[in-house]
Amino acid sequence: MFVFQQKDLPKEPVFPADLEKLGYFINDQDQIRKIADPAEEFQFKINKNPRWNELQREAMNACIRNIVSVRLRNLGLVTLRLPLTSKSTEPYVPILVSKNLSTASRVIVVFGEPIQDLGIWAYRTVGTESIDAGSAIAFTRAVLSKNDKASSSEKTALVLANTGQLTWHCGTRQPMTLTSWMNMPRKSAVDPALVMTRRNNIPGNEYWQNHVDYVFEKILAARGRLVKKDAKIGVIGLADGGLGAIRYLAGHWESWRPYISAICLGNPLQLTSVDLGDNRDDPSSFASFVSSRCRSYVLSEAPMGMPVTSPLDHGCNCYSAGEALNLECIMPRARAHMLHWLEETFANPELFEAKLEITEVNSDSVAEDSVARAAEGADRVFQVDEEGTTELDSDRVVEVEAGRMTELSSDKVEEVDEERIQEVDSDKVEEGNAGNTTEVHDEESEN
Repeated sequence: MFVFQQKDLPKEPVFPADLEKLGYFINDQDQIRKIADPAEEFQFKINKNPRWNELQREAMNACIRNIVSVRLRNLGLVTLRLPLTSKSTEPYVPILVSKNLSTASRVIVVFGEPIQDLGIWAYRTVGTESIDAGSAIAFTRAVLSKNDKASSSEKTALVLANTGQLTWHCGTRQPMTLTSWMNMPRKSAVDPALVMTRRNNIPGNEYWQNHVDYVFEKILAARGRLVKKDAKIGVIGLADGGLGAIRYLAGHWESWRPYISAICLGNPLQLTSVDLGDNRDDPSSFASFVSSRCRSYVLSEAPMGMPVTSPLDHGCNCYSAGEALNLECIMPRARAHMLHWLEETFANPELFEAKLEITEVNSDSVAEDSVARAAEGADRVFQVDEEGTTELDSDRVVEVEAGRMTELSSDKVEEVDEERIQEVDSDKVEEGNAGNTTEVHDEESEN
């Protein structure tokens, strides 16, 4: 029987959290690239042993976190430790808030994904596009830069919650994500991961749902102290962070109803039957609010902002995030759309989401009543074919005949029947097979 002593075990690899020592630099496009080959991105696999690769990536992520933290502070964000009474040597989770939190009339709070670090949307986007795009830097700049020209009633504050770094490491006295915890130094490269105990919990923030509750109850509810008494709050929630916000507000809606302006979700996880209830017809219910003042962005190959269907009932309209593959990239892609929606709802309390009914109709089964309903009953009609999705303008004239729909406009005529789609332009004729027709029924909200 062979017994290895501790000294005989392979040592842990050490990678410094320094870009230059790791062999990388930041180019003029704010991208992290190799010093040896400025065209190459970060190389994850450098060894056959996965432990080497993971520790190198953690060192790179630590560099990115440091860069993002410095830039966010330069934009005017400050760190707030939770619990509020905690000291720097005691278990705490940091969040970032803008300096005008107590005076702003509008507050935007972002609950990110539990797998991400504070201020990071997607390390993937940081590596492929830029540091600003993959983190909260570009979003923070967009929110706070408008305050200089805004009136006192339009000034906006920002709160970046931290649903990821909820594990306290006693040795370094730092909060971290589970990913960082797994990459903490071990006695050897073959030793198991550190064991968690109750000492690694952060009081009141043990779990991402607890953290969401704490931010609402101790930060946003502190009206007259931490936030303005009559401040309106816009919520952005990503994946579990959004689910946590929905569940908290659903259980405390009566007390929060006067203050929540609107909600934007990325990768929505809530289910109407489970989290919202079936009282959508009651204008004062949270389900009614979600249906009229909430929108979600989901993975889709459709163009950014295009209404899309969802296999599950989330209780609100779903739109394409302009991202078809990676869930973590929804926020980097759709952040401008989300911010624009929140700004519109802040400015207009009577603005409601239209009720969109999206129905895919196969061309072989198009009947006269379906065509008539698309032409007469819908405010917005989308046509989907092999070339993409096209929205038919509401100001066009549509004539309905038996078996087909003829659309007249100033410069072209489009004829749609069961066999073909024919477009007659001033100097060309295009013919193609009829694919799928998508009807979108847009009705005014009753709320």
